Amino acid sequence: MNAQILRVFSERSFLYLWIGEVFTQVATNLFNFFLLFIVFQLTHSNTAVSGVVLSFTIPAIFFGSIAGVYVDRWNKKYVLIITNCVRALLLIILAFLLNNVFMIYLISLLFSILVQFFIPAESPMIPLVVNKKYMLHANALFGLAIFGSVLVAYVLSGPILLFFKPFKSLFLLAAMLLVGVIFISFIKPVYAKPISKKKKEQRLNVFNDIKQTLNFVKHTRAISYSLFLLSLSQILILILAVIAPGYASQVLGIPVEQFPIIFVTPAALGMVVGSVVLVNVFHNHPEKKIITSGILLSGIAMLLLPFGSKVTSRDIVLAVNHYLPHTFSITIIHFMVVVAFILGIANSFVFVPANTRLQNRTSDELRGKIYGFLNTFIGVLSLVPIIVVGGLSDLIGVQAVIIGIGISLIILGIGSIYIS
Repeated sequence: MNAQILRVFSERSFLYLWIGEVFTQVATNLFNFFLLFIVFQLTHSNTAVSGVVLSFTIPAIFFGSIAGVYVDRWNKKYVLIITNCVRALLLIILAFLLNNVFMIYLISLLFSILVQFFIPAESPMIPLVVNKKYMLHANALFGLAIFGSVLVAYVLSGPILLFFKPFKSLFLLAAMLLVGVIFISFIKPVYAKPISKKKKEQRLNVFNDIKQTLNFVKHTRAISYSLFLLSLSQILILILAVIAPGYASQVLGIPVEQFPIIFVTPAALGMVVGSVVLVNVFHNHPEKKIITSGILLSGIAMLLLPFGSKVTSRDIVLAVNHYLPHTFSITIIHFMVVVAFILGIANSFVFVPANTRLQNRTSDELRGKIYGFLNTFIGVLSLVPIIVVGGLSDLIGVQAVIIGIGISLIILGIGSIYIS
């Protein structure tokens, strides 16, 4: 990775925050995959597995905004430490209750509720430990940790379960959360502004605070648009997850189990490359232009996804394959890997500057509420792709849905030119 993007690690508190995030995110995603495996082994029911997914998503809808209100009144460093410690304890308790599906659901729900408090304290910590000139670098590295942790968790979840078995696996995940706590405890916020005495003395009114936050978002176009973009970044990933089985079997003609690794890996690599390019080449470019480029690039990549077979059947590709060893022949899989890589780059062009803009244009007293609202927003909107996209894919076909998504993104990209 280029050294320039790593300059932000000279800010020691950010380095500790980032390492803590890596351990926490990997442990959290491993736990999510772990529960899916365990519940299916216990019940052999897809409906039961759907219940686990709901235990991940429902807390964001009901607790995201509320958690943000409280986090803005508390010390964010302590919130990160306490939520990780309690989550580690829940994992240890679950290790002794692995045969009880109800307890698995309950602990998963409690774990996810704690995540709603962790998130509004995590990203808003960045402006408290990073000089403003390094904000883009910091968010690029944070994006890598968030999306990279999903890849790491997917790759390691099976081997860890096989090697450690469920009981020891949970203790391993608890240990990872506690390692995160150790690094987070070293953080010394130096760019934070102290909360005013008047603010401290104000009586906590959760719903009034939420109403004020919504009003602020509504009347601040740059903030509302950044929230929309960050939601779009997450929801696009959910949409891809929903259509992945159909795309793998109907378009690629490969086993569904192979799709995540051959798609997620190049997409995560694209995120890495995109973040490096963003920091080293486009760091002085306007955020708006970078974001618009990312949306348009995402749209183009989505439009290309269904047409891999047509591209690889072109005369020029066939001619190239004629001179290549059979092992290296260009196939639809290679085409898809390239498109996934492009999608990763495009996602970094949206996620990193949108996150940076959100942090730069909000105060410490408001930032947690904004991220809490973002969490709720994503939770609500995530129901749409889960419910609608899957049904549409069955009705009109996966290819048609992907093309529709691509066209929508291109229209959005063109429209974003006129949105600040």
